[in-house]
Amino acid sequence: MTEHYAQKETYESESAIMLKYGKYSAILLPAIGGNLISFRDDDHDFRFIREPGGADWEGFLAKPLLHGIPVLFPPNRYDGGKFQFDERTYRFPVNEEQTSNHIHGFVYRSEWEVVSFESTDQGSSVTVRFRFDKQNPDYAYFPHVFTMTQSFTLSGEGLIQHFEVVNDSADAMPFMLGFHTSLNAPFAPGSSKEHLECGISIGERWELSERMLPTGRKQPLSEGEKLLQQGKGNPYFESLDNHYTVSVEGAIGMNRNAMTLYDRRANVSFVYEAGEAYKHWMVYNAAANGKFFCPEPQTGMVNAPNVDLPAEQTGLIRLEPGRQWSAVSRMYTK
Repeated sequence: MTEHYAQKETYESESAIMLKYGKYSAILLPAIGGNLISFRDDDHDFRFIREPGGADWEGFLAKPLLHGIPVLFPPNRYDGGKFQFDERTYRFPVNEEQTSNHIHGFVYRSEWEVVSFESTDQGSSVTVRFRFDKQNPDYAYFPHVFTMTQSFTLSGEGLIQHFEVVNDSADAMPFMLGFHTSLNAPFAPGSSKEHLECGISIGERWELSERMLPTGRKQPLSEGEKLLQQGKGNPYFESLDNHYTVSVEGAIGMNRNAMTLYDRRANVSFVYEAGEAYKHWMVYNAAANGKFFCPEPQTGMVNAPNVDLPAEQTGLIRLEPGRQWSAVSRMYTK
């Protein structure tokens, strides 16, 4: 009989929802961005997501971006914190001094409400919701009312994330979404970075300025990036903080938008299917530290509203009043 549960417990000092289904387990922290901070294969002690805890805990509380799956809205950098949409000017605070930009929005540090959690013979799941309105202090920067909902389900298929946003305001809102997904690499005990092969469905690299903003031009991939595209690369071949288009034309043999991480010693592949809704990647590896890296799916480009390219290329989404946007991602082993 498959072991399964969904229950409320405490992780470090925070209220948490713990999920278990068969060999898989997961932990979600509602009060810290609705962040799913753990996904494991308990039978083999594989820890796929970089988890906060111990010596990392205080740093995580101060800046909850490099552990788990933080929700980025709006994602990544905006020139001087400003952009225009429908003749309205949005002004976010500059919170990255070295670039004079705003970075990563406010949702990753916001409290989410637990809507439900349950466990059945088919799976264990949790749903959390973030309601944004005039009562939120960040409304001064983003004057729209909206509701975000994300559900995580563990089953024999792995971990499935369903994300949804509804524009509850009277005006169209600019919508840009990303995840600062932080992965342990290697994820298996006893393995090292030399045991890894990685593939990411990247297409072309966007040229970035000294302020880490797209110029609108594209650059050819390096040899190391081409290996990542082919599924034969290493996530630490050099220091990475790069921005890419998505290409799913069989680049890593899956014909879908995904990242694969193969551990040759453990003979296991971890797959992160970001989903068709995400048209761009940021890839960050913390100066090639050999411990974790972040394949970050985004619906649109960095600084999308300020890039002088058609919306079909920037990925900027116009979400009309009352309309809904949703997408599904998945993590699993094979």
